[in-house]
Amino acid sequence: MKNTIQNRVAALRNEINKTGVDAWYISGTDPHSSEYLPKRWETREFIAGFTGSYGMVAVTAEKAALWTDTRYFLQATEELEGTGIDMMKLRVTDAIAPEKWLGMNLPAGSKVGLDAQTVSINDFRNLQKGLLKQDIELIETPDLLEAVWADRPEIPNDKAFELELQYSGVSRVEKQQKIAAELATRKADLHVVSMLDELAWLYNLRGSDIPYNPVFTAFAVVGKNVYVLFVDPVKIDEELKAKLEADGVQLMHYNEFYDYLAGITGKTVFVDPSTLNYAAYSALEANNEIVEGTSIVAILKALKNETELAGFRSAMKKDGVALVEFLYWLKETIGTHPLTDYELGVKLAEFRSKQDGFKGESFPPIVGYKSRGALVHLHIGPDDGKPLEADGVVLFDSGGQYLDGTTDVTRTVALGAVSDQFKTDFTLTLKGMIALTQAKFPYGVKGCHLDILARQALWEHGMNYGHGTGHGVGHFLNVHEGPMAIRLEYNENLMLPGQVLSNEPAFYREGEYGLRTENMMVCVERETTEFGRFLGFDTLTLCPIDTSLIRVELLSEKEKAWLNDYHQWVNEELKPLLDEKYHAFLDELTKPV
Repeated sequence: MKNTIQNRVAALRNEINKTGVDAWYISGTDPHSSEYLPKRWETREFIAGFTGSYGMVAVTAEKAALWTDTRYFLQATEELEGTGIDMMKLRVTDAIAPEKWLGMNLPAGSKVGLDAQTVSINDFRNLQKGLLKQDIELIETPDLLEAVWADRPEIPNDKAFELELQYSGVSRVEKQQKIAAELATRKADLHVVSMLDELAWLYNLRGSDIPYNPVFTAFAVVGKNVYVLFVDPVKIDEELKAKLEADGVQLMHYNEFYDYLAGITGKTVFVDPSTLNYAAYSALEANNEIVEGTSIVAILKALKNETELAGFRSAMKKDGVALVEFLYWLKETIGTHPLTDYELGVKLAEFRSKQDGFKGESFPPIVGYKSRGALVHLHIGPDDGKPLEADGVVLFDSGGQYLDGTTDVTRTVALGAVSDQFKTDFTLTLKGMIALTQAKFPYGVKGCHLDILARQALWEHGMNYGHGTGHGVGHFLNVHEGPMAIRLEYNENLMLPGQVLSNEPAFYREGEYGLRTENMMVCVERETTEFGRFLGFDTLTLCPIDTSLIRVELLSEKEKAWLNDYHQWVNEELKPLLDEKYHAFLDELTKPV
């Protein structure tokens, strides 16, 4: 594989030379700013062999580098070894950004090329600004990988399907009208929609173009009496086409999107510069006024309606049943039958698959046993599973896609004896999860204001973790969604009632272990006082937390009360749904501390 990567980089350098640029930049995403990608757009993995879900690559005549964040430092170092591609760190204090690295490795007056369809407006501008400071020009080029990637996959032609109103709660006609009304408040005529989960939500459609994400490949332009969906006709059968057209949706071919944009003149067009690709922006900007902001669809999609929230609660019960059955199986199997960490991930999916409405996993399961637990987003294949023993702990982060909701849960469970240090680390991290769960805050608070609650107990002991604390979760959609987040970095989007988020503080000791406890929660109204509106969070996830790992003396009375109340709720919700053989086991897992 290492030789293959070297050959691909050499072939790309040949194309770079033919194009007349001095380097080429690969954003690592697709024309829709997707996190998980169709095979066609797995450009980062193709050129570098790195399998993580985040990173970008730059190639010059002499050097090549890949950038990623703390989740993947160890994984990237291993996967890039022997390829000739350097691993570069992002989102740490000593990071050398791609534009700075390019300036260090190219003379003034050089040109850096990229495929503008695969980089957002913001990323293009930031890269351009950084390069201009070093007298380097950023230019749009064709997709050079077309000439290098001989058997490059096509965009999937899987059929899209309708998500019925009983699950979506609001019709696409109402959603389109709401978008048009929101555009009017922004004095804009049209909104360009490019994120695949936004399109799926807006049109109450789902698909299977991307593993783990029930989306289909498309673009849209929406405005008052303008509802154009750009999608390959093979994806829309005649019955669905008739329904869409009856709801006022005009269907055009996916490949007509950029020409359509170029034909728009004299309009005020609303775009999200963090997600719309730069090629789309280029097609619009000369003949129209551009208004920029967070995608209207993203904001509305994040505010789950009552039907969607009821669906989440239903999905959580199904997930909870599967997880208790899985934990029982694990207890019975560990130490008595051979078992690898890879097989554990497969088994999680097997238990979920027995539940009604299960449509697959919501992301590749992350299973970290002992030192592998410190690899934050580790993905284990069938050929690199390692044996599990009745010793130490295993972390598993997994989720399911159900017709009525999406789940994401992490538990760290004991397989045998653990150290006192581990128990201390686990308890301090759990204190952070509980603190964020119990947060009560005034309207207007952003995720960065809340993040400290999850870290405070760790910080007091000189400890920290390098990733965010909470991400949005879609409704039978992407397990990671915006626009809000709970993390140290500033995000202008408020915490609002109806948003569903993860709550996942963590701690990792490199070479020893990793631990994380993750629940999903929904932002809710708490009360209105003379000092304003106050919000909080209600927990959605139903799964026992391993109390054998807790140093109870480190918990406050309030924290113990929360934990005991949570376990009582888990017991009451799941026991009626479980076969009787699991009842005593569930009682043991949820007994008070």
